[in-house]
Amino acid sequence: MIWLRALSFVVAVQLTVVGVIPWLLARVGPRLPVGLWHWLGLVPLTIGTLALLWCNWAFVMRGRGTAAPYDPPRTLVVQGLYRHVRNPMYVSAALIVLGIGLWTGAAILLAYSLLLALSYHVFVRYYEEPHLKGVFGHSYEEYCAAVPRWCPRVTPWRN
Repeated sequence: MIWLRALSFVVAVQLTVVGVIPWLLARVGPRLPVGLWHWLGLVPLTIGTLALLWCNWAFVMRGRGTAAPYDPPRTLVVQGLYRHVRNPMYVSAALIVLGIGLWTGAAILLAYSLLLALSYHVFVRYYEEPHLKGVFGHSYEEYCAAVPRWCPRVTPWRN
């Protein structure tokens, strides 16, 4: 049942944000010249996609919940990518859109990836972090002190 809930959120929300909206936006506006940028787009697109899939799996398997705010993990997930950066799902989404923008040459997608990053920052800073501090208390505060919000640590945090 938890897998069905997780899959429904991935399809309804995450796929819309990193797939449907970019697909629609890529059809309008100016284009960057195709060339090396086209191929470089595969790097953030691939890394972002694999990381997003891993994060959803970790929320289900480790956290016993989903990425949906209404069905969050029951335990604090601090394994894998979460030992390097606190918000790998949001970083992954921005990377996917950036990669699609570079791949398609759609300049509007570069702006959309920046808008996503800024929106995620505001959401995390003013809603998600205070909420998680309330739910997980000292363990979350310790995690925040050790693991950066956006720029990954090179060495994994040892909790």
